Amino acid sequence: MKDDRRLARETGAAERVARLAEPLLEDMGFRLVRVRMAGKDLQVMVERPDGSLTIDDCVEISRALSPLLDVEDPVSGSYNLEISSPGVARPLVRPEDFETWAGHKAKIEMITPIDGRRRFRGVLEGFDEETGEVRLFLPAEKADGKEGDPDVLIGLAFDDIDNARLVMTDELLAAAAARAKPGAASDGAPMDAEGGDVAGRGKGRKKRK
Repeated sequence: MKDDRRLARETGAAERVARLAEPLLEDMGFRLVRVRMAGKDLQVMVERPDGSLTIDDCVEISRALSPLLDVEDPVSGSYNLEISSPGVARPLVRPEDFETWAGHKAKIEMITPIDGRRRFRGVLEGFDEETGEVRLFLPAEKADGKEGDPDVLIGLAFDDIDNARLVMTDELLAAAAARAKPGAASDGAPMDAEGGDVAGRGKGRKKRK
């Protein structure tokens, strides 16, 4: 059985929204990537199982999620609801993500330090189902070796990852463009502070107390 766990690291209002949104999205055929509160912007990052998301999908999700948030009231005060795609330098939140984007650079931050180190940056090798580890190639000089030595392959426990995302490179841009589908939410959309593509910024529902 495929491991479809999500790294759910939301807290506060974002966590409350995630708990409401995730089962709704699953019933609609989508997957939650993450929820984030940035000031009064409530960003719900979503994708289809194949990684795609269209503008029409965003409209459909907004129309389904807005009434649920009205009833359950997980966020105090007014806010703008944004439905967004993961973007190019996307968060990596499921074991499948690390497999899909193997060969690309990623940065990973752990909850518990490993030999005094929490942040790692290297090239993804994939996900090991037997050990539950994300496998990452580190440059030799970043793994106590010398420049020019072979890269070092390490394993990072998936359950202990605090945050992981792809690093923007020309190779990643090319790969993302090759995977993109017509009408994707990322087409022409502005980038948020972390490089994600936002669909419908400023067009989301505003709730007032």
